[in-house]
Amino acid sequence: MPMDNVVKTLVSALAFSALGLVLFAVAFLIIVKVTPFSLRKEIEDDQNTALAIIIASVILGIALIVSAAIHG
Repeated sequence: MPMDNVVKTLVSALAFSALGLVLFAVAFLIIVKVTPFSLRKEIEDDQNTALAIIIASVILGIALIVSAAIHG
């Protein structure tokens, strides 16, 4: 594998990783702003498993979208 392809692949992977992290942060901030209660209190203190599952499904959904964008 030529060095140009390695550098191009590395830059592409870093760009998509950064994009994925930004999308995760934006989605989480939207969820925090939309919910009328404290997510941290509900999940950690009150042991709200259903809320944790919903947050995890949002994260997995964004991960699937980013991975589909990477795959082309």
